[in-house]
Amino acid sequence: MIHPCRWSLCSLSVLGMSVFGLTAQAAPPETAPAALVNALEQIESASNNQDIDGVMAFYAEGFTNNDGFSYDTLQATLPQLWERYDTLNYRVELQSWEDVEGGYVAETVTYIDGMQTTPRQLTLESVIHSRQQFANDKIVSQEVLSERNQLSSDSTPPEVVVILPERVEPASSYGFDVIVQEPLGERYLLGAALDEGTTPEDFFTPRPIDLELLSAGGLFKLGDAPTTPDNLWVSGLLIREDGLIVITRRLRVE
Repeated sequence: MIHPCRWSLCSLSVLGMSVFGLTAQAAPPETAPAALVNALEQIESASNNQDIDGVMAFYAEGFTNNDGFSYDTLQATLPQLWERYDTLNYRVELQSWEDVEGGYVAETVTYIDGMQTTPRQLTLESVIHSRQQFANDKIVSQEVLSERNQLSSDSTPPEVVVILPERVEPASSYGFDVIVQEPLGERYLLGAALDEGTTPEDFFTPRPIDLELLSAGGLFKLGDAPTTPDNLWVSGLLIREDGLIVITRRLRVE
């Protein structure tokens, strides 16, 4: 049994910034007002410095997001996440923006990479596509549109292709495939798949899972979506004698 959250299989979406209601009037990033550009640059800088006060200065006290994070839970969760990594580097790209009454709506992609050395050395790569609404230069609401996270060993992790839809209808079935690209030869391959909620309670909750000896070159699982609209983190873990990789994707049920 292993605890996948020891390797931060959990979402990094609270670091990725986001928002509701981008419309057809969205403008390109090069036309964004200086106040919006400056706010994003300062959030990026504070995140890279792991300055929790600097980050939270750009979030409204009534902040909400589609995973249930509030101002208080975000403030408590970010330092816990930072403690798991020796290094974390953030880069925020503005994709488009819209001028709305009282502020702005911005669509961003946040890139996060880092290194974890305990209990073993692992490299993190994360990409989070999201929207956020600013009012009075603070983020008041957030919606994560998509995300993908990967942790891999620094030796020779399996090279994989991941197949998972970004969204499915409630009560439908979905396939989750993590296919190893290299021939296995005489090497053994162990793996496990897991889906879980995207709430603050799920963020750091360890979930023991049983590794299976895989006869084929990867994970091939069929899952059932919830009967009501929701978001899931769908994860796969593959371990080979010379390396491991942990993949997490967001699945939107709507």
